[in-house]
Amino acid sequence: MSNDRLWNQNYCKVMAANFMLFFAFYVLTPLLPLYLSEHFGATKDMIGLVLSGYTITALLFRPFSGYFVDSFPRKTVLMVSFGAFAILFAGYLAASTLLLFTIVRTLHGGPFGALTVANSTVAIDVLPSSRRTEGIGYYGLSNNLAMAIGPTAGIWLYQLSDSFELLFWLALAVALAGWAIDATVKIRPLPPSEGKKVKAPHHVASSGQTSPTDERSRRWVSLDRFFLLRGWLLGLNMVAFGFCFGVLSNYLAIYGKETLGITGGTGTYFMLCAAGLMMSRLQGARALRKGLLTHNAAEGMVLSLVGYTIFILMPSIQHLFSFHSPLLTFLGYYGSALLIGLGNGHMWPAFQNMTICVATNNQRGTANSTILISWDIGMGLGILIGGVIAEHMGYNAAFWAVALVNGVGVITYFVRTRAFFLSRNLNPSVR
Repeated sequence: MSNDRLWNQNYCKVMAANFMLFFAFYVLTPLLPLYLSEHFGATKDMIGLVLSGYTITALLFRPFSGYFVDSFPRKTVLMVSFGAFAILFAGYLAASTLLLFTIVRTLHGGPFGALTVANSTVAIDVLPSSRRTEGIGYYGLSNNLAMAIGPTAGIWLYQLSDSFELLFWLALAVALAGWAIDATVKIRPLPPSEGKKVKAPHHVASSGQTSPTDERSRRWVSLDRFFLLRGWLLGLNMVAFGFCFGVLSNYLAIYGKETLGITGGTGTYFMLCAAGLMMSRLQGARALRKGLLTHNAAEGMVLSLVGYTIFILMPSIQHLFSFHSPLLTFLGYYGSALLIGLGNGHMWPAFQNMTICVATNNQRGTANSTILISWDIGMGLGILIGGVIAEHMGYNAAFWAVALVNGVGVITYFVRTRAFFLSRNLNPSVR
């Protein structure tokens, strides 16, 4: 039974390092639009363009990182990507112009994309197979805790010190601490990848020729090492949900200040969102143990849709009927945070597990990179398109686009994605 222990030492270390990684990310996220606006005088659409570069670069690195994690020593990939991720925080301190900041921010997305794939794949490796589905769900708690503490700590420190430089130094120090923790993790050596060598039939091998069938097979395997083709519709569904969170996480502070008149509630909003995420992970652990992935995903999507709709409807209803109720604004704003957190907390581990369940054992890295690629595409589109819509039509229109895209994602899941997963599932213990 000791081999089936969920909270083993290496798993706890990987979770702690993951917390450090995402804390360093989230401590800056809600304040970067304000930094670009106040420090460089960037416009709304320029802010969206600058910030989307991070996500686009992460997206470009995801497929290759999945391949490298599956094909080379995972510890080496993990340490190199974590080291590069940490060091680039120093670039923000050195960037004296908007162009230099844009270059550093764009480059920073590369190691972030590789690191999140490597760390989550190592977490799967150090879990006992009998507890893997449950462990993946709990692993996300480290992200959620970072989301709860990071933005709140960043906003509080900025209000206290009025210094963005302090935040950049903090992010650098925390990322280096995460690198040091991951350096102590012990993982089993990776067995040779089944996709590296394709044994030819005897008559082909003796002639030194390659059959067209084998050539097509190698090309197919090669492509599938970068993106999990068997899980393409799961990934497409995640693009919609990533879009919504991309708009929310990057434009919440400005939207709250300009549209809702809420100047100091961003940190509380993220804390409530993260509280919902953590509650859902703990609540959903039982369903994950039972393998009820499609149930968890459906429950999460509906909760998120209700949360986004409430967030957008409250100010719109008050504007339509020409009355203002601080209580309704308060309930709609903070209540939506809890619902969105609950929804995403159910949905994310369910989709991650579903993607892993349609992959073979030697494609875990590729499966992880695929779901993260999809989230990154959505986040990048949300940041970029959200900024353009806000520039020309206002932030209220940008958040209405969020409700529309989220609704399309929910409909797609119930009409097609659920059946798509069940028809390709390689793990009979989940459904």
